[in-house]
Amino acid sequence: QVQLVESGGALVQPGGSLRLSCAASGSFFAIGEMRWYRQAPGKQRDVVALISSSGSPNYAASVKGRFTISRDNAKNTVYLQMNSLKPEDTAVYYCFAFVRTTRGLDNYWGQGTQVTVSS
Repeated sequence: QVQLVESGGALVQPGGSLRLSCAASGSFFAIGEMRWYRQAPGKQRDVVALISSSGSPNYAASVKGRFTISRDNAKNTVYLQMNSLKPEDTAVYYCFAFVRTTRGLDNYWGQGTQVTVSS
């Protein structure tokens, strides 16, 4: 079984910064691409940023230049550094990963962490 556990969500003022973390644990051989999604109330879940196993990042247009995704493969952890936060960044942020286990390649979600940007 593989678990993804996010942390770092909080209430922050507009213009502020937060760093989200997502750590993978359990029994697996390797972790492939990792992603951050977010879902605001009443809206669909959208990808925010993704990073390949080799560290190549990609970002949604709405966060490019403000958010930075990174990963530490030794710690099986992906991070999302969020700067210049706006009220429209308010959402539940979810971690997602492709993971290779004895059953083959599968995908996993974290439980989500709330980010609220408000004055």
